[in-house]
Amino acid sequence: MMVIKLGGAEGIAYDSALEDIARIRDVVLVHGGSAELNRISEKLGHPPVMLTSVSGYISRRTDRKTLELFCMVLCGKINTSIVEKLHQLGVNAFGLSGVDGRLLQGRRKNIIIQEAGKKKVLRDDYTGVIQRVNVDILSWVLQNGMMPVIAPLALSTDNEAVNVDADRAAAFIAGALQAHTLIFLSNVPGLLKNPSDTSTLIDTIPKNQLGDYMTYAAGRMKKKLLAAENALSLGVNRVIIADSCIGSPVTQALKGTGTVIQ
Repeated sequence: MMVIKLGGAEGIAYDSALEDIARIRDVVLVHGGSAELNRISEKLGHPPVMLTSVSGYISRRTDRKTLELFCMVLCGKINTSIVEKLHQLGVNAFGLSGVDGRLLQGRRKNIIIQEAGKKKVLRDDYTGVIQRVNVDILSWVLQNGMMPVIAPLALSTDNEAVNVDADRAAAFIAGALQAHTLIFLSNVPGLLKNPSDTSTLIDTIPKNQLGDYMTYAAGRMKKKLLAAENALSLGVNRVIIADSCIGSPVTQALKGTGTVIQ
């Protein structure tokens, strides 16, 4: 069993990644969609707002309107497009979000920001943290010969849809399934010591030394390392951060191309 998270940033090579994924079985696919969500949000007059919490993490401000756009773009356009492409490649793909059948359950986060020198809790933000994965749903889909394609929404304890981090979603799903491998397909070759120099790729990281490499991670890469840490703590054997833009990216990742954490 393998879980693959296909990123949603600019520069992700969807077609080549999906062509490679179609050659593999026993895969659960989780996808992002941040770049497309940004574009459509701008066009519809509700541009994205990024927040920095008091703990230093950057996340999307998810008010109710943004949540509705998230559902429209990720659960609608992107998820359906990926499922369509996989069917064209001969894969019986099954699209769903974490809300469907309570696949992903969790809680709304308390987003605390600094405003005018004071801490402020955003009460109307629909960002969540995953606490449970409904493995029975995924097992049923897989046992019936289908490939789950999952959009990163979850259902809160109050039965409200919440936006969850796609990397963390993939990590929790991989842990729940006791997957052997979790692959993050990104728009960079892996973790770089110097983000502007691909020759500084860090090719291997021992699990017990992962914290020592956090200093090289910036932006989304930091969240990937934290998600990798989650997955490994839940029993996943290895995590690979790899480039979606090379030929046969999954096959190459399995051969060790990228940053391998195990």
